[in-house]
Amino acid sequence: MENDNSTVVKEFILLGLTQSRDIQLLVFVLILIFYLIILPGNFLIILTIRSDPGLTAPLYFFLGNLAFLDASYSFIVAPRMLVDFVSEKKVISYRGCITQLFFLHFLGGGEGLLLVVMAFDRYIAICRPLRYSTVMNPRACYALLLALWLGGFIHSIIQVALILRLPFCGPNQLDNFFCDVPQVIKLACTDTFVVELLMVFNSGLMTLLCFLGLLASYAVILCRVHGSSSEGKSKAVSTCTTHIIVIFLMFGPGIFIYTRPFRAFPADKVVSLFHTVIFPLLNPVIYTLRNQEVKASMRRLFNQHIA
Repeated sequence: MENDNSTVVKEFILLGLTQSRDIQLLVFVLILIFYLIILPGNFLIILTIRSDPGLTAPLYFFLGNLAFLDASYSFIVAPRMLVDFVSEKKVISYRGCITQLFFLHFLGGGEGLLLVVMAFDRYIAICRPLRYSTVMNPRACYALLLALWLGGFIHSIIQVALILRLPFCGPNQLDNFFCDVPQVIKLACTDTFVVELLMVFNSGLMTLLCFLGLLASYAVILCRVHGSSSEGKSKAVSTCTTHIIVIFLMFGPGIFIYTRPFRAFPADKVVSLFHTVIFPLLNPVIYTLRNQEVKASMRRLFNQHIA
């Protein structure tokens, strides 16, 4: 007799973003154009920060890492989705699905923690300026970077460990354009109530707590800035406003997807599209467009190469 806990499903069929060929073609063209324009912009941000000696402050160090994380994150889903748009058979192997799920939560969890670190950096810079150089020294910055990578790994490995314990022996159609926890769990040949609760706790609760904590921290920072009369007041407000925009872009879809029972909603695929493809590429660009130092450095870099 076959072991009930064995996984016999070797591949999953992705139903995709939509069944309409016309809509698929339109989305394919739009995302491809967006991808080819914005992705090089992220690498330009990294190159600019790495090559300009004037951009050595912790803020730019973490911004460069955000651009790297987001560029890496965009490679997990978008390229395969673009290929699937022009493919008749949209299939991903069981191992490929688990691998995609791991890196999705590894980089996504790391990015969420990076935003927490960036909030801490702004708090020290604005509320404790005299201690900033002591607290945010290079060693501390690298330690925080290592901690967020480790945190993302632990978060993701818990997700994968819970999935690997589930038996998949029947249906193998994933109603999405990529592998993620809510859709994969629903295909398991067992009661998944406890696993869903653990997943909601690991992903949903962590996302919600980070979101609320970040909003509270920036509220404190903005109140402190509002009560000051320093020359850098407008710059501090601009920086914090940019961070808050990215926090909503990053955590909003995550809260919608992971903090509720894993039931399908009509908006799930659209929210997932923005969460995994659009917003990750936009985040560093939003930071850069509102940062005069980075924009000035980009112009200098561009002029050096055309001179």
